[in-house]
Amino acid sequence: MEHLYDCIIIGGGPAGLSAGLYAARSKMDTLLIERAKYGGQITTTDELDNYPGSIENCTGASLSERMKKQALDFGVKFAKDEIVDLDIDGAIKVLKSKKETYRARTIIIATGANPRLSGFNNERKLRGRGISYCATCDADFFTDLDVAVVGGGDSAITEAIYLTKFASSVTVIHRRDALRATKSLQERAFNNPKIKFIWNSIVVGAVGDEILEGLILKNKITGENRKLKVDGCFVFVGYEPISQLFKGKLTMDDRNYIITDEDMKTNISGVFAAGDVREKSLRQVVTAAADGAIAATTAESYIEEK
Repeated sequence: MEHLYDCIIIGGGPAGLSAGLYAARSKMDTLLIERAKYGGQITTTDELDNYPGSIENCTGASLSERMKKQALDFGVKFAKDEIVDLDIDGAIKVLKSKKETYRARTIIIATGANPRLSGFNNERKLRGRGISYCATCDADFFTDLDVAVVGGGDSAITEAIYLTKFASSVTVIHRRDALRATKSLQERAFNNPKIKFIWNSIVVGAVGDEILEGLILKNKITGENRKLKVDGCFVFVGYEPISQLFKGKLTMDDRNYIITDEDMKTNISGVFAAGDVREKSLRQVVTAAADGAIAATTAESYIEEK
């Protein structure tokens, strides 16, 4: 008979690693399954200075490695695998991968979300080298520098306003001639002397070898290209939760984020979600780690009650 775990965690980012640590410390038989890199999105961050206690040139990769080692020391088992199907309605949750079948009393979904790429040339190459997807994470690195924001929705304009606390100037690049953000955000942006706008334009390329030196913009009406010299580019065209596997099985919002309560409980008993894959207002390492701790603690209580 296949091994029955107390808890299986799907995803090895900060939420998953934190959940693993708390689950194993509670003497739960815990398995963490990760299909790619342990650490998730933060492994692409060269400097991580807004996580409490991160000192001595902390990087996303180094923090991830420490989190994994800590979980390992407490007894978390790790598997490099990808879940392709699952049956989570019963008391025993069954997860099927390309390699084998796993069984658990509880599961914690911590698969995360990916920032939606804009798709311009060199975007992937210069990600983390001037191109960012999180102003809260990286704004401080661009103090007194000129930056651009790609997008025109609430997230883009909120982050553009936030960036004005650090940058010398913020240029919002929008593909239309009007913003999609709420009127109150638009008014704040238009009244901010640090924010400029370039309308009816898209970014078609990033310039720079090791770090970003500028952007190539294309005017959608005239078809003409121009170069914009900036030190940083923040892309806010949305996030995509990695939740396809759970469609039709768990309650999600209209953007496919998994809906939980404050204890990380989903609509199915014994199934929890933590981190960027769930519907929430702030997606940061610190909130992901907190989610993971709560999910594991709630999972332990669930098993005790059963």
